Amino acid sequence: MGKKNILIVEDEEDIQELLKFNIERAGFNTTVCGTGEQALSLLETSRFDLIILDLMLPDMDGLDILKKIKINPIHSDIAVIILTAKGEELDRILGFELGAEDYVVKPFSIRELILRIKALLKRTHHHPSTKKWKYKTLIVDQEKMEVTIDEEEIELTTTEFKLLLELIKAQGKVLSREYLLNSVWGYDFEGYARTVDTHIRRLRSKLGDYAEIIKTIRGVGYKIKIN
Repeated sequence: MGKKNILIVEDEEDIQELLKFNIERAGFNTTVCGTGEQALSLLETSRFDLIILDLMLPDMDGLDILKKIKINPIHSDIAVIILTAKGEELDRILGFELGAEDYVVKPFSIRELILRIKALLKRTHHHPSTKKWKYKTLIVDQEKMEVTIDEEEIELTTTEFKLLLELIKAQGKVLSREYLLNSVWGYDFEGYARTVDTHIRRLRSKLGDYAEIIKTIRGVGYKIKIN
């Protein structure tokens, strides 16, 4: 298997060099750009496995770029780590609502960032079994990482698909927010329990009439209920 390709969208040259050097030393290929326009252009011509996206860019707001990435079915499965000097809770929430998989605040530990990159790529590029799960006209195909309703594909992000799969595997058992954070994000997201709520809300909206199969257990978490 070849090296994974990572796109670094960052306008500060010293941070560009820091990221490029350390990420390549960790065994990944990198492409670096300094504007949102360049990033979107690169996405049209190259395939990336993960994007490190700065929110404060000279030409575009990073959240606008994130939105464009996640609403495009061609790019929506690419994992995105938001990198920014902003640490306000609102920025984190907006990023997660738009589909970001992680959020790192400057100044950051390069070692921790590398670990987060590896965790995201490990879960994003796992080798699923051939199992399918079906309820009425809703089909979840783990091998294809595909969800269909009435034979029409529903576009889910990797995180949304993984959340749904975890709930299905639990077979009606209640899963806590903490469990889902650890199993879906791959490491401890202490303090960000509402991240799960945000992604569940987005998942329900995409499931339409099937949204009701995901039940909220107040003060605990979520479960699948189909009876």
